[in-house]
Amino acid sequence: MKWLAFGLLIYLLLAAAVWAFQRALLYHPQPQGVVVPTVRVQGATATVHAAVRQPEQHQAVVYFGGNAEDVAQTLPSLALAFPDRAIYALHYRGFGPSQGQPTESDLVADALALAQQVLGSHRSLTLVGRSLGSGVAVQVAAALAAEPRLERLVLVTPYDSMAMVAQGHYPWLPARWLIKDKFDSAAHAPQVRVPTLLLVAEQDVVVPKARAQGLMQAFKPGLARWEELPGTDHNTIGAHPRYASLLGASHGL
Repeated sequence: MKWLAFGLLIYLLLAAAVWAFQRALLYHPQPQGVVVPTVRVQGATATVHAAVRQPEQHQAVVYFGGNAEDVAQTLPSLALAFPDRAIYALHYRGFGPSQGQPTESDLVADALALAQQVLGSHRSLTLVGRSLGSGVAVQVAAALAAEPRLERLVLVTPYDSMAMVAQGHYPWLPARWLIKDKFDSAAHAPQVRVPTLLLVAEQDVVVPKARAQGLMQAFKPGLARWEELPGTDHNTIGAHPRYASLLGASHGL
């Protein structure tokens, strides 16, 4: 009984530590590695910036990156996919020049504010979210469901719920109940009305395909399209020869 009680105590201490430091496990803020133009996100409750490229273009793309991504360094690859569009890439709170601490509610609020700001000066908008950012993008697309200028949603290595992803990585914990920032994309997907593309890595162990399949099933029938890139994993999907063309393609959706 003594050893059982000791084991239970260790387990509870580990669970408490994961609960207390979970946002440090989820978010890995990156400094801005390259200097690029930025715009301040109007309406945000903290000083939040987005990297920008070609803001003079009439059509726009807003990009939400991964949990350890310097989106300023992603702009060149986005430009390959969207050569004739303005590109805005959100620096999450605590990332690059943005201030504050990242939480789901703040990230989604900032992302929605940025999308609305971009719509104020561009005639159409495509939303792109990668990994963590896919959960942000789904919620923004759901919030803008009645916006006719929202054209398309692209989700790279997406998931149905961050809580379910966490449960898969920590099967010895009730992770789905402990996680604060659940990013429940499957709950918001039914509200999305624009054509949606899911770009999935065949060998993804960070976000297993089962999580992307759960999200795919949550969209309205016929709205979402699945593209699985063979030989890629969570971090190498962007190097696939078809990645840029799929990211930027507007036909077939």
